[in-house]
Amino acid sequence: MATNRRIERVASMIKREVSLMLLNGIKDDRVGAGMVSVTDVIVSGDLQHTKVFVSIYGTDEAKAETMEGLKSATSYVRNQLGQRVQLRRTPEVIFLEDRSLERGDKMLTLLNQLSIDRKPDILDGDEELAEDESPD
Repeated sequence: MATNRRIERVASMIKREVSLMLLNGIKDDRVGAGMVSVTDVIVSGDLQHTKVFVSIYGTDEAKAETMEGLKSATSYVRNQLGQRVQLRRTPEVIFLEDRSLERGDKMLTLLNQLSIDRKPDILDGDEELAEDESPD
């Protein structure tokens, strides 16, 4: 079992190398269908399994096509990691789509919409207070 510090170091090395492979190593045209970036890498405690979270910008069809391309390139990525990262055993690689940026954007949109909807209510409340204070 590796220490937490070593797991974090291995995860950051894998993240860097996979990002470089996405830029100029993977030749599959499907991977270029959407803009891809590595958002996080989780490595198991025994350094045998790696989950690579990717954020894909584009249409739903482009996202699905890109994920298919990444899944077909898994063996290439693992082979390259074995050559670039000096580990006793090269971990299994699993690509997962990270939708947290989309969820965050949706939440910000909803919060902005709520603040816009509530502003007239606040103004109405201030006007009611002003009417109550006026002498009759």
